[in-house]
Amino acid sequence: MRQIAVLPYRFAGVGKDGPTEIMLITSRGTGRWVIPKGNPLTGMDRHASAAVEAEEEAGVIGAVCPTSIGSYEYRKRRANGAAIMYNVEVFPLAVTRELSEWKEMDERERRWFTFDEAAGAVDEPDLQALIRSFGDSGFRVAAQRSGVMFNVAEKTGVNRMFAWFQRLLPRQGNFFDLFEAHAATLAAGSEALARLLQGGEGMADHIQEIVEREHDADAITREVLQTVRRTFLTPFDRSAITDLIASMDDAIDEMQKTAGAIDLYDVKEFDAEMRDIAAIIVDAARLTVEALPLLRNVAANGPRLHELTERLVRMEGHADEIHAAGLKRLFKEHGASNTIHFMIARELYSHLERVVDRFEDVANEIDGLVIDHA
Repeated sequence: MRQIAVLPYRFAGVGKDGPTEIMLITSRGTGRWVIPKGNPLTGMDRHASAAVEAEEEAGVIGAVCPTSIGSYEYRKRRANGAAIMYNVEVFPLAVTRELSEWKEMDERERRWFTFDEAAGAVDEPDLQALIRSFGDSGFRVAAQRSGVMFNVAEKTGVNRMFAWFQRLLPRQGNFFDLFEAHAATLAAGSEALARLLQGGEGMADHIQEIVEREHDADAITREVLQTVRRTFLTPFDRSAITDLIASMDDAIDEMQKTAGAIDLYDVKEFDAEMRDIAAIIVDAARLTVEALPLLRNVAANGPRLHELTERLVRMEGHADEIHAAGLKRLFKEHGASNTIHFMIARELYSHLERVVDRFEDVANEIDGLVIDHA
């Protein structure tokens, strides 16, 4: 038996720079902690079916990425006494709104957990492993500050004598902090974009937030470029640093261009394919948030970085497929009858696709660093 589920998550803090949290709900029968799941709905994509389950069971709405993060199995006893094995495909859902009232609110409890708490709360070993893989805590350890004298050695893997020498230099730069701050703007901007494409009230606020996040990202990018010029020794090649921050900045620039086009043409409704690409963008930003702190110790974190960049590249291919399907449907429905609508929607599709393309560029830049330094 096959089912679908979502793993609801959010970034803590107003700036989306806090730890990632996972929402779990209790089952109706036993009160165990589980994730929202159910059977696929007829005529609906699997990830869209999972989003319906999330709204009904957990009262959360957000951007559900159409690229699954894996699956797990559990055995369920049915009314006739048979114990049937279920295979559950899981899709990440970035929560953008928590409802105060929902369908099963009187039958379930919902609660936010840290990764470790969530993995420990569920019973299924495969689901525990999936949650830990979704938010590998290793990068948090890699990002922690340690001793002064050997900070560089511990974070980048260079030898201790070189680290001692580098400590004598007046300027070393804070590249890792800047990378991670920029990644936080990508996460916040992508969530605002996903909320924008849900339509409804408050669209102007979401557009304004995207603009503000892009301005924050520009300021960080300028700081990186200035720091490159005034730093004698850098953790990576100077061109690699500038190329990485430029690809990240290009991603949020395209988010702003998408929001600008929506504002310019006063678009109020969006295709399902557009929302699916936006959901991929949100998850791509999440992966980037995890990947950047890992660069503090590329030698130790090379395998995990490769896993993350491989998923980013795979998601970009999925986004291309969704983009092509959306354009094809759009042309059939409006190509001849409503040319203006077709041209505006095609422009939005183009901007959204380019956002995902820029995240692939980020993945390629990170892969280059892994090849050079791991």
